[in-house]
Amino acid sequence: MRDAGLEQAIRAAGGVASLARAIGIAQPSVSSWSRIPAERVLAVAALTRVERSVLRPDLYGSSEAQVSSNLSAKPEIDEIDQLRAAEYGLLSLLLGKAPDAGTLARVALLKGDASDLGMAHVELAVAASAVDDRAASKEFFDLFIGLGRGELLPYASYYLTGFLHERPLARVREDLDLLGIERAGPSREPEDHIAILLEVMAGLARGDFEAPFAEQARFFDRHLKPWAARMFADLEMSGTAKFYRAVGRVGRVFMELEAEAFTLSE
Repeated sequence: MRDAGLEQAIRAAGGVASLARAIGIAQPSVSSWSRIPAERVLAVAALTRVERSVLRPDLYGSSEAQVSSNLSAKPEIDEIDQLRAAEYGLLSLLLGKAPDAGTLARVALLKGDASDLGMAHVELAVAASAVDDRAASKEFFDLFIGLGRGELLPYASYYLTGFLHERPLARVREDLDLLGIERAGPSREPEDHIAILLEVMAGLARGDFEAPFAEQARFFDRHLKPWAARMFADLEMSGTAKFYRAVGRVGRVFMELEAEAFTLSE
């Protein structure tokens, strides 16, 4: 039996098939859900415009119903952390699955200032306005999936050891356990996939998890700082990427800014 949040998301998307197509997974997977898996909440919220607290009140609502995270009533988050969370969430969404037409349309509305990150946003908005969802999907497939393997393997284990499912993945799982974060749903990606790590950082920045600010720095230093900027630079320099070249620039600049900010906060 589906819970109320999932039912509302399905209605907002126009049906089970539409929701599955929008988030890039098979219809039977969505049909089997009784509630929206934790790792899909951000994508579903972005695509349906249904609040996270409605989709999964146990994760984003009151602290009385804690299931897959040790959540509590959150203090008010300042504007900088809200912007950081939004940046992590955007990158997680674009790297977790191919963007559909609605996502591209929203990315095309991004504005920027004269800063490095602001200019990267402008470049990303231009790239989003110049590509359609079919071309973006093909680019995503060629870069990250491929026939056998994609051009890039966006996993901490691969970038740090040259192999998949190595010690960096075990360290991610250890720290997710310490934070009280459990995976849900049918996703097959290892937890050291860049999109999952970025989504965790978005949750930490928003205050979704009961963790001090120092935990953000620790998680970033252990699981993103050693390799994420390099992966984004590889994406930025890809000879086959067009839209995702701009995603790479945004990610690289943002990772460099975060690394510098966490160093200054020590």
